[in-house]
Amino acid sequence: MLSYALRRIAGTVPTLLVIISVSFCVVRLAPGGPFAQEQALPPPVRANLERLYGLDQPLTVQYAHYLRGLLRGDFGPSLGQRDFTVSELIAQGLPLSATLGLAAILLAVLTGVPAGVLAALWRNRGADYCITTLAAVALALPSFVTGPLFALVFGLYLRWLPVAGWQHGAPRYLVLPVLTLALPVAAYLARLTRASLLEVLGAHYVLSARARGLGAARVLWRHALRPALMPAVSYLGPAVAFVMTGSLVVETVFGLPGTGRYLVEGAIDRDYPLVMGMVVVYGSLTLLLNLIADLIYGALDPGVRRE
Repeated sequence: MLSYALRRIAGTVPTLLVIISVSFCVVRLAPGGPFAQEQALPPPVRANLERLYGLDQPLTVQYAHYLRGLLRGDFGPSLGQRDFTVSELIAQGLPLSATLGLAAILLAVLTGVPAGVLAALWRNRGADYCITTLAAVALALPSFVTGPLFALVFGLYLRWLPVAGWQHGAPRYLVLPVLTLALPVAAYLARLTRASLLEVLGAHYVLSARARGLGAARVLWRHALRPALMPAVSYLGPAVAFVMTGSLVVETVFGLPGTGRYLVEGAIDRDYPLVMGMVVVYGSLTLLLNLIADLIYGALDPGVRRE
C-alpha cells in the first residue's frame, strides 16, 4: 500500500506542473491585458506599469519568475486590486469556498450512496422508482436553476433560510448553497451505486453465499457492498472537480464571498497573478482530493495496488 501511495503522490507533481504551464500560456496569450482599460493609458504610463510588474520581459522569463515565486509560496501582487496580494485574497475567500465544497461532497456521499443501496435492495418497488425519478430530475436541472428555486421556496415563501449573503459564524447561510451543490453529485452517486450493487448481487460468489444460508444483511455487508462501492469511489475524483467548478456558479447565485468571484473578476480584468493563483489553488485541491479517492480505491481493491 505504501509503494502504491508513493506512486500516486509522485504522479501529482508533474500533473500540477502541466496545469500551471498551460494556464500560464493561455492567460498570457488571451486578447487584451491588465492595463487595457476603456480609456487608454498614455504609452509612457503603460510602459512603466508593465516594467513595474515585469510584463515587458519575454514570456519564458516571466514563467521562470512565476515558478520561483510559487516555490516560496508567493503568488504575486494583484494587478486589479492593488491594495492586496493574491495570497491575501486567497486567504480571505478560500476558507468559505473549501467549507462549501467539502460540505457538499460529504452531504452527497451520505445521501447518495445509501439512496442507491436502498434502490437496489427494493428493486422495481415504489421506493426504487421514487429514488431513480428524483435522481434523474436532479441531474437534469443545472445549479443556476436549482439554486434560485431553493431560494424562492425556502427563503422567500417559507422564510426558513437566508437567500443570499454571508455572516461569519452563521452556518444557516451555507445550507442552500450546499444543497444546490450536492444535489447533482448525490443523484449521480445514487444511480451509480444502484447499478453497481445490482450487478454485484447477481454475481456467482454472492449467489453462493446466499445458497450457504447466509442472511441478506451479512451478504450485503461482507460480500456485496465493498466491490459495489468501487465505481462510486472512482467517481469521487471527477465529482470533486465538478464541485470545485460548480461552486463558482453557486457562490455567484447566493452572493457568497468565496474565491469564485476572484477568479471571475480576475478573468474579466486580465489580472494574470490572480487568475493563476486561483488556478493553482483549484488545481491543487482537485489533485489532492483525487489522490485521496485513488488511495481509498486502492484500499478497497488490492488488485489495483498490485497493478
